[in-house]
Order: sequence, then structure tokens, then C-alpha cells
Amino acid sequence: DVSGNVNAYSVWSKSDNSATISSTGITANKGVNSQYQGTNGLLPNFLGFTGTTRQNDLDVSFTISIQPGSSHNSALGVGADGGINNRQAFITFGDKSWGSVKVGKDLGVFASDAILNDMTLLGVGASAGTSAGNTTLGRIGYGYIYADWKPQLTYTTPNMNGFQATAGISSNFQAITTLVDGATVSASLVNASPAYEGKASYSFAANDVTGKIWVSGIAQRTGAFVGRTNTDDKVAYAGDIGATINLAGFGLTGYYYGGSGIGHQGQGWDGYGIKTGTTLEARDSDGGYVQATYVLPTKTKLGVSWGQSNLDKAAGDITTLLKENEMWTAGVYHPLTKHLNLVAEYSRATSKNQAGAENKANTGSLGAIL
Repeated sequence: DVSGNVNAYSVWSKSDNSATISSTGITANKGVNSQYQGTNGLLPNFLGFTGTTRQNDLDVSFTISIQPGSSHNSALGVGADGGINNRQAFITFGDKSWGSVKVGKDLGVFASDAILNDMTLLGVGASAGTSAGNTTLGRIGYGYIYADWKPQLTYTTPNMNGFQATAGISSNFQAITTLVDGATVSASLVNASPAYEGKASYSFAANDVTGKIWVSGIAQRTGAFVGRTNTDDKVAYAGDIGATINLAGFGLTGYYYGGSGIGHQGQGWDGYGIKTGTTLEARDSDGGYVQATYVLPTKTKLGVSWGQSNLDKAAGDITTLLKENEMWTAGVYHPLTKHLNLVAEYSRATSKNQAGAENKANTGSLGAIL
């Protein structure tokens, strides 16, 4: 099987960046500025190859994919325009009687349903800033933490009348976290231990009502921080719960997560601060989003969503540390053909630091995804 998607968007944004916000992933030039980008949306372009067969009473499969970007950020078109990701390279084997095993790189387990049920998955959501990267942010960091694409070993049960569960280990966490003790200090995080991830879900259908309920979690010993004499192991963890229901064209999704040491936006981002001297203290974080959609008789889907991600202070943190990201999004998604969707979105995002100062950004986008 050969599958994938191609998408491209014209993105306009205007921001008021009067506040200083110290955080991994929050970059903004001071002052009021406007910008235009021609770029991918939350999804990159995908070109995937999958092969399946039945051997020795096992269903065996492989998947490899690449994700070339659509943006342009270099003179005369020479250079890494948008870049290329390599998000998937895995094999699976199993049987419907006992489940399946996955070995390789794929979307992580924790928080995966949060992004897969986000309506901005087919759009733009929050802009990623002035640099022409491979994707925008969608609602990542504005209602959920990114599930990421990870090397993993996972087991998934067979579908038992709508109930299914997945558990496994993965290589987790971004390589850098930000520690704040009167100044911003970047320190490498030692990842000697695997992350333990799991989720359980129940899908149901009755008459015209369909839906899904899920929970997932993650835990990992984070080890030591290079450049800090404290070498005590720390355990970062998080859990979430979500549900989505559809009836007569209406769709409603609700999601919530909470954790300690897990950070925000990217797993491990700003998860720890300095309490005293070289003693590390985990920062608590939580957030969630709600989303409502309606499909018109023309099959055009209208949607509105709100979400927020919060990060608490450690004892020694400065007041410019990120406190919360909040975003409202409204979108129109029209299927021009069976495969081609036209998309228009508007998002208003607000970021605040621990002192209450805030930055705002308004983002509008037009584009298509095939």
C-alpha cells in the first residue's frame, strides 16, 4: 500500500509581544509584528509505504514513511526548505486472537488520542513562528502535550467488543530542558531509563450515536542533568482522560491531562526547576481542551475549540517563566472531493508568564489538504 497526504496553507499572523516569557518553545520578537508564511499545517506532507502478509499464523507488516516540507526559507531555493522528517519505520506482528506487537518508530502512546481528535489536525491552529519549519503547532501546547514520534516496543490487545489497550516502553523526552534559578540555564537531560506508556479505550455505537472514551499515561526516571551536581533520579509522569461523541452531524470532544516533571508542549520541556542550589524540583503541569463541530448538509464541517496548558513554578523560578498558553480556534473544513478538503481557520492565542504579563497572537489561514 502507498498512502499519505499533501497539504499547503497561506498563513497570516499578527502578534503583540510586549512581555518577556522564558520557556522552551516560546520564541517571539518584542513589539507588534505581522508575518506571512506559505507552509504545511499541523500535518507535514506524508508519503508512506506499507507491506502486509500472513506467515506462520501471524499477520506481519512493515511501514516506512517520509515527510517532506512545503515551506521555503532559503535564498534562491537552495538549502533545507522545510526539511524532511522521518517519523515512521516499524514492523508489527500478531493475530486477531491475541493482539499485536509493534517494534520501531511511530507515534507515541501517551496523548496520541488528544492530537488525533483535534480538528486542527487537518488545518493550522497555532503558528510555529517566523521560521519556515516543517509544520505548525495545531493545539500542541495549547491544550495537550505532543505525543511525539518515538522508538518503541508496544503490545496492543485485540479489540474486545470496543475495548482495546496498549502498553509498552519507548525512548522519550527532548534532549534539552530549561532550568531557571534567577537566570535561564539550558541543561542536557540524561535519558538512561525507558519511558513506560500505556492507554485504554472503549469505542461504542448505538443507533445514530458513536463515540470513544480513553485514558493514557506515561512515567520515566529522568536521571541527572548534565552540569548539575545533583544526580538523584527523578520520576516524571502524566496521565490524561478524553472522550468524543457524535450524533446527527454534531461532534463534541473533551480532554484533560495532568502531570509532574512532564513539562509542556514537548514532553520534558521545562519539566524541572532549581529549588535551592543544585536541588531539582519538578514543575506540575496540566491542561485540556473542548471542541464542538457540526457537519452541514453540504458536508462542510464547522468547528470551534478552546484549550489551555498550564505550568507551575518551582521554588526558585523567576517570574518570567511561562505560566499558561490559551487559544480559541474556529475552522471551516469543506470536502471538495472524496479526498480533497479546503480549510479556513482563525486562532487567537495568549501566552502569560508567572507575573501575569502576556503576549497575544492572531492567526488566519487558507489552504487545502489532499
